[in-house]
Amino acid sequence: MRVLVVEDERTLARYLAEGLRGRAMSVDVAHDGTTALDMLTSDTYDLVVLDRDLPGTPGDEVCRQLIAAGGRTRVLMLTAMAEVGERVTGLRLGADDYLGKPFDFEELVARLDALGRRSQPAVPPVLRYGDVALDWSQRQASRDGRPVVLSNKELGVLAALMTANGAVVSAEELLRGVWDEHADPFTNAVRMTMHRLRAKLGEPWVIETLPGAGYRMAGLPC
Repeated sequence: MRVLVVEDERTLARYLAEGLRGRAMSVDVAHDGTTALDMLTSDTYDLVVLDRDLPGTPGDEVCRQLIAAGGRTRVLMLTAMAEVGERVTGLRLGADDYLGKPFDFEELVARLDALGRRSQPAVPPVLRYGDVALDWSQRQASRDGRPVVLSNKELGVLAALMTANGAVVSAEELLRGVWDEHADPFTNAVRMTMHRLRAKLGEPWVIETLPGAGYRMAGLPC
């Protein structure tokens, strides 16, 4: 999943970004509402973690404009204003969920996972393709019942390919969805990650390379 963290407290923003990247999510960061709107206009995100109290454009207005523009992006409001009235106001603006500060990081991850499953098309908690399974909530993969230990990037790439359900996913799409906005478009990171992922999943190979097009899961899904 690709996540935009909009938080003006830089220490907290860095903590969130590093923690979510550690859960195999692709994370970009904005420190004010105006920058967030620019990023949301120019790129696509599955989820936004949005602080209400932002410099520049307020978080409420960011939410309002994002919802008005349509699209699939889900919004989790994260703010110190945790009273019931404030939560109701945030939800009525169009936010999908609301979490007050201070918060438990594991709860935040669980809420983001749940929002990701509510996106269109919905993503089930356990992805399956042939004899490959990926439990996204636990970040655990297996093949034919055998556990396969994967890095965060490998998990993200496998999730993107399995979600595509046999359709081709380009290297550019993988860079955008699994890495972040700072990824070098000329890097060989995708190719090297794909090489390691194939080796860990073992033979017969379950990931095909289509020269000039991208990658896809081989064979038929379950």
